[in-house]
Amino acid sequence: MIVVDDGSQDGTAEKVRTMMPGDRRLRVLSQANQGKARALERGFRDASFGVLVTLDADTQFQRDTVAELVAPFVDGRVGAVSGHAKVGNRRRFIARCQALEYACGFNLDRQAYAALNCITVVPGAVGAYRREAVRAIGGMKSDTLAEDTDLTLELHRAGYRVDYAPRAIAWTEAPETFSALARQRFRWCFGTMQCLWKHRDMVFDPRRGALGNFSLPGIWFFQVVLVALVPLVDVLLLISIIAGDGGAMLIYFLVFLLADFILALLGCLLEKEPWHRSLLILPMRVLYRPLLSWVVWKSLHRALQGVFVEWGKLERKGTVEVQGV
Repeated sequence: MIVVDDGSQDGTAEKVRTMMPGDRRLRVLSQANQGKARALERGFRDASFGVLVTLDADTQFQRDTVAELVAPFVDGRVGAVSGHAKVGNRRRFIARCQALEYACGFNLDRQAYAALNCITVVPGAVGAYRREAVRAIGGMKSDTLAEDTDLTLELHRAGYRVDYAPRAIAWTEAPETFSALARQRFRWCFGTMQCLWKHRDMVFDPRRGALGNFSLPGIWFFQVVLVALVPLVDVLLLISIIAGDGGAMLIYFLVFLLADFILALLGCLLEKEPWHRSLLILPMRVLYRPLLSWVVWKSLHRALQGVFVEWGKLERKGTVEVQGV
């Protein structure tokens, strides 16, 4: 096990060193704060085993997660495997919203994308990589804020298969305030846009199969364009209602809201979550989605400005509750 101390100031590195003194199975690598991408890059460079499993400092694995993650590597074509991230701190409304988003968004997408070999991101919080594959593409890069997406797309480019292990469950800590969530999602969104631009030649490239013709264009449309347009549609709906001509638009709004609910219900059933949690999609449409739209607009604005964006830091509270251990 390699622990990369990226300029930590909370005593974590010292505590780790005292946990297993003299045990060669545990190594702590310390460096000046350079961000997560550089930390992962350092860990990958110093690792020596054939399969590398990664997790974030705020993430906890179940007992069988590592075994589930490495199992697909019996297929020599597999270069990376995505695990199944779930929100482990659900004390607050904003964290419960993210738990539902993980269930009916991220994880549901990966199940579909895995069947078509077009997964766009193996999350650093719960992922596994074939070391020789990572080294064959020149290692992990740090020129974007979404190093895990960049690495995944590079592996696709090199011809490796990216798989998904739905039973490799990891419980992660989600932001518990709107401000913390906005900072995290801005970094995610800006980093994803960097990766989309960096790998723009793969979009609609017939040689890339479903990745180039389905999942990558889907990110542009569903995660950037459509999310950015949501506030404009809402404003038009309000203007139409005030003007007394909003009946048709209101029907469309309710139809899309029903579609959101059905998708959330499906996600909860597949995750074996109580079905009533899908009802949270209704207040999310009013309170949560506008925040994501603002993040996309902010990312587009920063990108057009050519402003340098740093990794940033999120406050962690250690409130993850692991199930199935």
